[in-house]
Amino acid sequence: MRQTGTNLSKVAQYNRAVVLDQIRFADGISRVEIAQLTGLTPQTVSGIVRRFIAEGVVREDGSGRSSGGKPRTRLLVNASAGRAVGVHFDPAELSCVVVDLLGTPLGSLRRPTPPDADPALIAAAVAELVDEVLVAAGVTREEVLGLGIVTPGPIDHGRGLLMAPPQLAGWTRVPLGRLVAEATGLPVTLENDATAAAIGERWAGAGRGVANFAYVFLGTGVGGGLVLGHQVYRGGSMNAAEFGHTSVRPDGPLCYCGNTGCLETLVSPAAVVADVRRRLAAGGGADSVLSCGGDPQALTHDAVYRAAAGGDRFAAKIADEAAEHVATVVVNVVNIVDVELVVLGGLGIRHVEDRFRRTVERALRTRPLARQIRTARVELSPLVQDGAAIGGAALVLYATYSPQVSALLSL
Repeated sequence: MRQTGTNLSKVAQYNRAVVLDQIRFADGISRVEIAQLTGLTPQTVSGIVRRFIAEGVVREDGSGRSSGGKPRTRLLVNASAGRAVGVHFDPAELSCVVVDLLGTPLGSLRRPTPPDADPALIAAAVAELVDEVLVAAGVTREEVLGLGIVTPGPIDHGRGLLMAPPQLAGWTRVPLGRLVAEATGLPVTLENDATAAAIGERWAGAGRGVANFAYVFLGTGVGGGLVLGHQVYRGGSMNAAEFGHTSVRPDGPLCYCGNTGCLETLVSPAAVVADVRRRLAAGGGADSVLSCGGDPQALTHDAVYRAAAGGDRFAAKIADEAAEHVATVVVNVVNIVDVELVVLGGLGIRHVEDRFRRTVERALRTRPLARQIRTARVELSPLVQDGAAIGGAALVLYATYSPQVSALLSL
C-alpha cells in the first residue's frame, strides 16, 4: 500500500509530512518519484521540496538514473538539520536519548526512577539527565528543537495532564509537560509511552514505511500503538490501543482498570513474579533454579526470564504461558484492524524475545480469519530499550517540520 497525499490546501501540513517521509525512507529519491508514490501533483511536491531545502531539512545530492532526458536530481534528508531529545518516564526507569533528523541516536543514558518521587522531583531528574546526555553526545542546547516526554497513560492531551496512572500513586492531573518545560527550558511534547514507541518504530524501527502495523509494548505495564494507513491511530480521547486491558481470562485477576483477567494482570513483570512465587509456595518448580536458596520475596522478573532463556523448564513454562496470552490479544488485534505487521518490544520480554515472537507467529499462522489471504508478520523491535524515548523525539521533529500533523493523525 502506497502512502498517498491530497492536494487540498487545508491539509498542506500533512502533505509536508508525507513528502518528508518519502525522502526519509528512500536512499535518494527524485521529485517525480515522490509525486508518483504519493499521488500529489508535481507542482505540489516541488513547492514542498523547495521550502524544505530553504529550511535546510532536505538537500540535493547529485543526479540519479534517468529513463531518458535530463537526469533527475536526488533528494536526501539533511540529518544534521535537527536534533531532538526524547525522555521515557517509566515507574522503574528514566531513559533519555538525543537523535538526529533521521532518528539515529547520538547519545543515550538511563537511570533508575527515584522511588516515591513527586512530580517536581521527577522534572528535576529529567532536566539533569537531559543535560548529561547532551554533553555526552556533544550536542549544544541551541541545536535542540525540543523534548518529547513519554509516560504511562492515560493522558489528557487537550490539557497536557497526566491523569492518575495506576502505577504512580498520587499522580492525579499532573501537568508534567509544563513542569519538565520549566525545569529544562525546552519546548516539551507529552505523549503516552506505548503510542510513542509505535511512533519510534515508524520513524526509525521495524515500522519504517509500513502502512498498517500494531506495536505491543511490554514494559512495567502493557500497552500498544496502532499505525493505520500510515497514520498513528489515537482514538477519540487520544488513548487508543490499550492492549494491556484486553480481557484474556474472564475469570482472571481483578485489574485496577475495573476489568478482570486483563493481559496486564497476567504478563506484566509484577504479575509474572507473583505467579512464580505462588507456584513455588505450592510446591511447584522443585527442580527449578528459581526454587534453590534465597528469599522468594527477592525474586525478580529478570531472573525468571533469564532462567527460561537458560533452559529451566519451570521458568520456560511460565514464559510460554505469558507468550500465549500475548498471542491471544495479538490475534484479536489482527482480526479487528487487519494489520500487516506486529512489532513486539519493551524490556518486559528481555531474554525471551524470540520465544514470544515464535509463539505469536504460530498463533497468526493458525488463528486469524483472514490467514489464508495474508499472514501478518511478527518482528522484534530493533530499538529495544530506547523505542519509547525515540518516539518522543520523533514527535518533536514532526511538530517542528509538520506542525499540524499531530491533529491530522487521527482523521
